[in-house]
Amino acid sequence: MKKISSRDNLLFKQLKKLAASARERKKTQKTLLDGVHLVTVYLDRVGIPEMSAVSASMLEKPEIQAIMAQLPENRLAILEDGLFGEISTVESATGIVAVIPLSPPLAIDADFCVMLEAIQDPGNLGSILRSAAAAGCGLAYLSPDCVDAWSPKALRAGMGAHFSLALRENADLVKAATEFPGLVLATSPNARKSLYDCDLTGGLAIIVGNEGAGISPRLLDAANEKVLIPMPGGAESLNAAAAAAICLFERVRQILISGVRNS
Repeated sequence: MKKISSRDNLLFKQLKKLAASARERKKTQKTLLDGVHLVTVYLDRVGIPEMSAVSASMLEKPEIQAIMAQLPENRLAILEDGLFGEISTVESATGIVAVIPLSPPLAIDADFCVMLEAIQDPGNLGSILRSAAAAGCGLAYLSPDCVDAWSPKALRAGMGAHFSLALRENADLVKAATEFPGLVLATSPNARKSLYDCDLTGGLAIIVGNEGAGISPRLLDAANEKVLIPMPGGAESLNAAAAAAICLFERVRQILISGVRNS
């Protein structure tokens, strides 16, 4: 088990770069998980991280010890608290980080997916992926101008969703929407049909647009169903992650009702 106390240590330098730089994550095809929950989910769903580092003062915490018991000693390092604070991506250091490879696209054909266009806030992106995974979605398409899906902030907001969904990054969303065999749903303030009057129980792709500009005209044209989310309170719009969650779980509601009626 390595003990690191110098900023000149190569592993410490790698951890610091992965925490701060999207370019470094893309170059190395690796990213950094920060926190007990994310590392635990990765261990449960994927396997052993390439490398993990623990803050020296957190060694006796039961949740940290439970993780350490699953890690080979040659994949574990102990960092002095000051060094760990420099790589931690949250205000209060979590005590553990892990280096993992970026997941390759999974070869699946999902009849329930989300298509994300130019989502700029990593918290929004992670939240959408979290809702999609919870709703049973199997696939997420991300346009080339989406924020880095593997940034520490997006991973934290996703709460493990990245390991339950297939992510297709740098996707041509217009092509994907045109070729999708089911319903391609887009929300629009100009639509006349309510989301709640739309049958979402079959094959479904839900388009989520940019936080400010919304869905681009070309992609909106590729949707074969445009709906509005009723807002009796008179708000002009909803947060992108909130709108996505409403659409995702309206499908869940309809599927559950359909199952009850058909049983």
